[in-house]
Amino acid sequence: MFGDFDAVLLARIQFAFTMSFHIIFPAFSIGLASYLAVLEALWLWTGQDRYLNLFKYWLKIFAIAFAMGVVSGIVMSYQFGTNWSVFSDKAGPVVGPLMAYEVLTAFFLEAGFLGVMLFGMNRVGKGLHMLATGLVATGTFISAFWILSVNSWMQTPTGHGVNDQGQFVPLDWWAIVFNPSFPYRLVHMVLAAYLTTALVVGAAGAFHLLRGRASQEARTMFSMAMWMLICVAPVQILAGDLHGINTLEHQPPKVMAMEGHFQSHPNGAPLILFGLPDQAAATVRYALEIPKLSSLILKHDLNAPLAGLDTVPRENWPPVPIVFWSFRIMVGLGLLMLALGAVGLVARWRGGLYKWRPLHVFALLMGPAGFVAVLAGWVTTEVGRQPFTVYGLLRTADSVSPLAAPAVGASLVAFAVIYLFVFAAGMFYILRLMSHAPHPGERGPEQGQPVRTAGITPAPAVAAGANP
Repeated sequence: MFGDFDAVLLARIQFAFTMSFHIIFPAFSIGLASYLAVLEALWLWTGQDRYLNLFKYWLKIFAIAFAMGVVSGIVMSYQFGTNWSVFSDKAGPVVGPLMAYEVLTAFFLEAGFLGVMLFGMNRVGKGLHMLATGLVATGTFISAFWILSVNSWMQTPTGHGVNDQGQFVPLDWWAIVFNPSFPYRLVHMVLAAYLTTALVVGAAGAFHLLRGRASQEARTMFSMAMWMLICVAPVQILAGDLHGINTLEHQPPKVMAMEGHFQSHPNGAPLILFGLPDQAAATVRYALEIPKLSSLILKHDLNAPLAGLDTVPRENWPPVPIVFWSFRIMVGLGLLMLALGAVGLVARWRGGLYKWRPLHVFALLMGPAGFVAVLAGWVTTEVGRQPFTVYGLLRTADSVSPLAAPAVGASLVAFAVIYLFVFAAGMFYILRLMSHAPHPGERGPEQGQPVRTAGITPAPAVAAGANP
């Protein structure tokens, strides 16, 4: 069945498939852990039960997302030994310790305090529970730190040497960990995680507002999500611009593919908004472009020269159409996030944040946008690095295990079937949890029912028109 396929291509597809499932869960759990820490801190500070109700509401969702992220991560890591054993052998002396640091610091921190966070609210003091929640949130950030350090070293390798066996060996751990692209990629990914979580929280709040469940909890989470979007989306756009300039310095072919620049432009390069890249003909057909704007964005000079892929050997070109379109999906969704935050700010200013149904529909439709943008960003990053696993030093074709295509194809089919059943069921359950009102009882305080929480005196009913 798979005899006519290339084993390298199948191994890449398998890793892309498992990575795509995995990355959406850390992207969500990083932001959600911080959101839970903020909610618990607000509850302790103000004593208002709405924050505790929201904490408990999102805590169950976090637990499921965290568990699915751990399971999918373990499965994905096995492929380094099965499909990419040559890469593991060559890069193991550098990559292995960094992955171990992630386990020894982040994973142990998360695992050590996750149980207290999930089950200890009525068993430990409020301060200790808040500490546990904060440490779990810190652990998710530390995990992102180490994983992005590993991946960034593969993008911009520094601080290493090569021994007699052709292995990359560490010479300067500081240079390895804090390689040239790492700070930009860490900031970009963490902000993406916060935006992803804000969009999911905002969509859940919008769903309940559209259903007429205008409780304090629904209003509070929608309001917090809109604040996060309008504050973080502009920062993310700035971080993305700085990241792009850094990529142009260290990985120019990736930026050439993102921009669709097959030819060099000595007197200012245009910004190609849309078009159909034809890699074989080295041109973008039906291009809609703005003259010299790409030079202004990347070099801050309208007339700055920009080199094209015609300066790079063709065998070192990344797959241009994939990188070109994934980059535009990511940027387009980022602009929509900014637009949603801006509309929310206008609605807040005009007193219609909880009344403008078009805003609520917009927020509901944008719920999955963060996940799609994260996936598009990772496709841009990873496909744009091709044809290398360690950029400029180790080619992908030389990194794969000596496996036959049928063996890789069979495991790919098995992964696809199992993932689609298991993770589809998990995501369906998360959506079911979100569909319930974010407080005890479907009808909630706006119907005159008291808010009851474990160990807390019942709070008075809250009027539907109350502001958060």
